[in-house]
Order: sequence, then structure tokens, then C-alpha cells
Amino acid sequence: MKIAIIGVGGHSKVIRDLISLKSNIEIVAYLDDKYEKLSKSDNTFRGPIGSAKTIGSMFNDIKFIIAIGNNKIRKRIANKLGLPNVYYETLIHPTAYVSPSAVIGNGSVIMAYSVVNSDSRIGDHSIINTGAIVEHDNQIGDFVHISPHATITGGVGIEEGVHVGAGATIIPNKTIGEWSVIGAGATVIHSIPFHCTAVGIPAVVKNKQLIEGVYDLYI
Repeated sequence: MKIAIIGVGGHSKVIRDLISLKSNIEIVAYLDDKYEKLSKSDNTFRGPIGSAKTIGSMFNDIKFIIAIGNNKIRKRIANKLGLPNVYYETLIHPTAYVSPSAVIGNGSVIMAYSVVNSDSRIGDHSIINTGAIVEHDNQIGDFVHISPHATITGGVGIEEGVHVGAGATIIPNKTIGEWSVIGAGATVIHSIPFHCTAVGIPAVVKNKQLIEGVYDLYI
């Protein structure tokens, strides 16, 4: 199988290394808007993100991965390209454990030494980063980033676009609203509303832009 990596920053390097461990995948293109036009050197194409469809037309068995850690940018690129999700590859590091009953969406990446346990669902274009633990029965949405060594305990709901910082812990049966940020090292003992930042032990919402009364529904 051929794959094109979208993005050439730090996260892209980790994705490249993961792919290098898989003998059945060949990187044929790096796409990033730092490149002005599509070109080829050393059997690898480089070009702007908008050239994805051109690259796709060159290969019968190509897939893409958006290798950018920022959730909003990943979603913006996916929306701009408009490719069906089946064109995005799901990558699982050989050292990661994924339960047979877990579901991993298209374009998502499960990094080294991470765990996704029974009946958890990871949405599309999400990142379970190095050493992160996603316990049983979690529902994690699209464009989520669970940072290194974060722990998502059982029955947690994490909505679209959430970023969980490194080493954070979310206790069972809580919900993190869409596009919220959980700070590094935080311990979440209450559900968190959407579009908020929560930090500390226990985690406290530091800023929110909510309709009056909505916040109380999450406590």
C-alpha cells in the first residue's frame, strides 16, 4: 500500500517512524503548504496540500494520513480536501495494545505503548499518543488528541476536537464537551462543558463561553 503524509512538522516525524515499522506501507508523498508546487525527488513527491487529489490519481492503492497534532488544523484540512474517510489510513504502532472489541476510526493513529481497552471507540482523525491509556467503554469523538501518558478511565465520553494534555486523568463516567482543553497533569472529577479550558487537581474550568445555565448541566 502507498501512503501520503499530510504535514511535515514534529508529529509527522513520529508518523513517518511508525510507518517505517510496517513492511507493507510505502511513503510516496509529503504534502504541506510550505511547498509551492508538486515535485519529485528520490522517488518521493513533495507538494502543497491541495495536490492531494493529483497524488491520489497517480496510484490505485494510495491512502492519506493527516500528520498534524493540532485538532482544529486537522479538521480544517480534512474538510478542505473533501476526501471520503475510506481514503484515510488508520495506523497502530506495533507496541500498542488495541482490544479486539475496540473500534478505531479512519485516519486515527494509536502511538507506541498506548492502550485502547474493551468496547472503546475512537473516532476519525484522532490521536492516542505515546503511552496513553484509554480504558473500557469510552466514546472518543473525531479530531481528538489524547496526549502522552494521559489516562481516560472507563465510560468516559470525549466529544469532537477535545485536547487532553500530557499526564491528565479523567475519572469514570464523565463527559468532556466538544473542543475543550484539559491541561497537562489535570485530574478531571466533574464533567467539563464544551469550548472550555480546565486545569489543576481537581480540574477547574478557567475560561468558558457558554449559554447561561449550560455549565450547571455538566456538574
